[in-house]
Amino acid sequence: MCPIKDNKKCCSSPIYKIINARLLKNHKIVEGSYLWFQNGKIIDPQSLFFDHLRDADEIIDAKGQIVAPGFIDTQINGAYGIDFADYEGSDEKIQADINKVAKGLLQYGCTSFCPTVVSSEAAVYQKVLPHLNARKGSATGGAEILGAHIEGPFISVEKKGAHKQAVFRTAKNGIKDFDDAYGDELKKGNKAVSIMTLAPELDGVTDAIPDIVARGIKVALGHSACKIAEAEQAVVQGATSITHLFNAMQAFHHRDPGLIGVLGAADLPIPESSKGHPEPSNTSPCRTKPDPRPFYGIICDGVHVHPNSVRIAYYSHPTGAVLVTDALSAMGLPAGTYSLGGRDVSVDHNGAAYVKGTSTLAGSTVTIDECIRNFQRFTNCTLVEAIEAATLHPAELLGISNRKGTLNVGGDADFVFLDDSSGEIKVQRVYVAGDEVKLN
Repeated sequence: MCPIKDNKKCCSSPIYKIINARLLKNHKIVEGSYLWFQNGKIIDPQSLFFDHLRDADEIIDAKGQIVAPGFIDTQINGAYGIDFADYEGSDEKIQADINKVAKGLLQYGCTSFCPTVVSSEAAVYQKVLPHLNARKGSATGGAEILGAHIEGPFISVEKKGAHKQAVFRTAKNGIKDFDDAYGDELKKGNKAVSIMTLAPELDGVTDAIPDIVARGIKVALGHSACKIAEAEQAVVQGATSITHLFNAMQAFHHRDPGLIGVLGAADLPIPESSKGHPEPSNTSPCRTKPDPRPFYGIICDGVHVHPNSVRIAYYSHPTGAVLVTDALSAMGLPAGTYSLGGRDVSVDHNGAAYVKGTSTLAGSTVTIDECIRNFQRFTNCTLVEAIEAATLHPAELLGISNRKGTLNVGGDADFVFLDDSSGEIKVQRVYVAGDEVKLN
């Protein structure tokens, strides 16, 4: 079926056809096929020809490059000197700053993202969350916003990382405490907030997970000192992700592996629906049904997680890997001092970021395309698997794989042209909603 519901629009709008491409479709690179799109959507050429008697109006030659879905970053705190938790400027300035980041991310092939706000006072959320609501992307306006990722303040003091402890909360009053912390935006569900990171061991937090999930918000576990039993109970209650695996959580211990140990869980309830859950793999509890284990974000900058640890996670749960940058305001800028949630962060000449005057890691400066290159190198996985960890998997996590993360008919025409002639991918061209981005 043609995804364009307006028949007149379907008949009059230009049709584009990409030739000489190697398309990433159905977990493999497909040669000798074409990609058709119109009105910002990927379309079925057969229905177009037989129903509307039309052919392509414009041919785009990929010249043998890979064409893959646009990259998705579900955890990014800012870039280009801008921190999404900065609320002191005018509404106009906040919006202009967000637009600047959204435009800049396109240079790296990131066509959709979840702007992330670290633990903050209620006044911060009230000011910035309305600007981070889901909105469509465009070649001139920037990457699509998929709703905010709110990381804290319902997190552990013991595993606070770079977060400001003075604003931390518990949830003894259940969902009311979350509404008090975030304000009215939380009641809009995933139109405003797509992911919430919390520590399940805190009072009232795990019991509130079903209420959060009922609003369409994905619950991620992180900045937590929880035991394995607490982590598994949170998954049973509806948590479907882990925030930056290995960082800000208990180190793996053979008698109680803590949050990391969920990757080895074998007796979690099998999901009734595949939506929002990883696809089955050779390590899944059931190899024919959705994997009940959560997705896990992982920062592949070579600083936050040792390559061997990345490899262990991948071998344990390959379809759960979600590459994230966790980038802060220093991304795209030289070494220096920057801000993260009101705290000073020092970035060295290797791109590593620390809370100023300490050895506490505080976000990264890596880009999403570099994460893909590193992930493939660290794990020796296939190029398809590496790309899917930044496309298909985050889309599945957010429950939007019907329109993001694939090149399937009916999906958004967000895609990238990749040169892999050197053995590693390099972004060459980027399209958002069917329009090409002018790269620097």
